[in-house]
Amino acid sequence: MNKEQNFRIGPSGNSLSFYAAGYKNTFQAPKYLANFGLNAYEYSFGRGINMTDEMAAKIRISFNEADIQLSVHAPYYTNFASKDAEKIEKTFGYVLESIRIANKMGAKRIVIHPGSLTKQDRKAAFDNAVKNFESLMEFLDDKLEKEIDYLLCIETLGKQGQIGTLDEVLAMVKPYEKATVCIDFGHVNSITQGSLKTANDYEKLILKTFEELGEGRAKSIHMHFSKIMYGESGEIRHLTFEDTEYGPEFEPLAEVIHKYKMNPVIICESKGTMAEDAKIIKELLQKND
Repeated sequence: MNKEQNFRIGPSGNSLSFYAAGYKNTFQAPKYLANFGLNAYEYSFGRGINMTDEMAAKIRISFNEADIQLSVHAPYYTNFASKDAEKIEKTFGYVLESIRIANKMGAKRIVIHPGSLTKQDRKAAFDNAVKNFESLMEFLDDKLEKEIDYLLCIETLGKQGQIGTLDEVLAMVKPYEKATVCIDFGHVNSITQGSLKTANDYEKLILKTFEELGEGRAKSIHMHFSKIMYGESGEIRHLTFEDTEYGPEFEPLAEVIHKYKMNPVIICESKGTMAEDAKIIKELLQKND
């Protein structure tokens, strides 16, 4: 690996093989991930936050000892594009809760869905998202203890009815040092009907990110990667790397990551084989070194 680069690669959640091997709890994941040589992990609170402080502490200790960088995914219900004040209040609450539990778990990065159109035209929904995200950052400054360090990673989404193109997400996070993008390449590929094929296709996305965020911030962005089945409206379901019909492929992205000496956190979201496919990502990056 290039000495100037320090990749963090791992799964979102636990593969089926984690449970088949007899493991049951996330605090056991570092021992399991050691078999794959992985050094990152994303814990999803997609359906809500219900973790005890005791469990958060166990996870923090086990992941710190193994030098595995932990990130969390906030509940899927966040929607900055909504024009409903009550839903915005709930969105702010989900983010605040996610940051606080992430801090107890030893995680800094929080991945967040930007939202959906909810019967608005795209421009109105996007304008709401930008305005509400600005309000969120003010809200967090007021509510959070000064010592809590966090980085909000706003995710590109994969359906036509959602806010979350790369341009939209970059516009949301650009003004804030405590925010960055999570480029989900499977989502980008789905919403653009299979546009990611060559290194040049990936490079356009990365260069846009460098242009908007600056080299320092852009080099260490968050990434999600998986193959995804898509239809006319975008994303349908996640697949494994064994799929040969749908993309995207990781090899061209590996070229771009090396070309621009990036240090991303790369989280694999394959269906049931997250750790196994994350290991393939690591091998492809080492191959391109």
